[in-house]
Amino acid sequence: MRKGILSLTAAAAAMTLGLTACGSDSPDTSAQSGASPAESTAAAAGKVGVILPDSKSSARWETADRKYLEEAFKAAGVAYDIQNAQGDKTQFQTIADQMITNGATVLMIVNLDSGTGKAVLDKAKAQGVATIDYDRLTLNGGAQYYVSFDNTKVGTLQGEGLVKCLTDKKAEKPIVAELNGSPTDNNATLFKNGYDGVLKPKYDSGEYVKGPDQSVPEWDNTQAGTIFEQMLTEQPKIAGVLAANDGLGNAAISILKKNNLNGKVPVTGQDATVQGLQNILAGDQCMTVYKAIKKEADAAAALAIGLSKGEKPAATGSVKDTESGADVPAVLLDPQPIFFDSVKDVVADGFVTKEELCTGEFAAKCTEAGIQ
Repeated sequence: MRKGILSLTAAAAAMTLGLTACGSDSPDTSAQSGASPAESTAAAAGKVGVILPDSKSSARWETADRKYLEEAFKAAGVAYDIQNAQGDKTQFQTIADQMITNGATVLMIVNLDSGTGKAVLDKAKAQGVATIDYDRLTLNGGAQYYVSFDNTKVGTLQGEGLVKCLTDKKAEKPIVAELNGSPTDNNATLFKNGYDGVLKPKYDSGEYVKGPDQSVPEWDNTQAGTIFEQMLTEQPKIAGVLAANDGLGNAAISILKKNNLNGKVPVTGQDATVQGLQNILAGDQCMTVYKAIKKEADAAAALAIGLSKGEKPAATGSVKDTESGADVPAVLLDPQPIFFDSVKDVVADGFVTKEELCTGEFAAKCTEAGIQ
């Protein structure tokens, strides 16, 4: 399914009309003062609207996705409008309405939940606007395309990572706590399917003991800390934490630190954030999952640019919508597990810089980890 994904890159996208980019964070990028008639015509003919979900659940949306999408649209000379709903479902719908009113011909969304996402997608389709689900599939939403990572594999890598870390610590019958993502996020369900596929046989055989297992509403890190503190109070002998992303992992680590258990209890993560990677360097987090966001953004941008030109770009595979039963044309990319000795791979890929990662106390750890 994932063969040929890299052909959907910004470079390919840049082979579109040589127009001047009109993008910005303002609601209507085509209406900037000083735009030439040619630019205005281009914007009206094909403008891409992108709605990001928040900046609280993960830093990636503003530090990575926005940047890479902007670069791709600018390179292709396509008018665009990228806005962030900041976790507000009403604002999410308001932004979508504004984008459609202001001439978006393609709408790319990262839904806050499938209900809100479907309402937005339905309205867009009714107005003849092409639709793309980005990173999260909107169940029963009927988007024309879906671009993401193989999210079940992300969870599998997390489960395998925790097993490796517990094995390295020679843990015997460890009690494992699961700190899952938002129950309204289909990706969180896929992640859990992946890591439960690894952990359940361990529970069933008695090799591991299943401990507390709870979802965190809206991926809220503050709530995650409260939830994990309750878990640890109820089960003080937790020996491993399957945290669904770096933010939840850091919330668990903060509670472990209060109990002098950080570094003793392996914690997983996802997103390869600076904070998550620093936790790995410090020995407080055992692993994360790196998703090359630039490749995801480039693939989605290439689809959006093609749609804005009235084309029907090809996807490299499909995924099954578990609610509608439909096969959604999809581009899925491969995730990569990251441990202490492979943090350098994330730096080498340009996702984070040595300067932002290797500050203060982490400088010596970066040297130890071979980060150039």
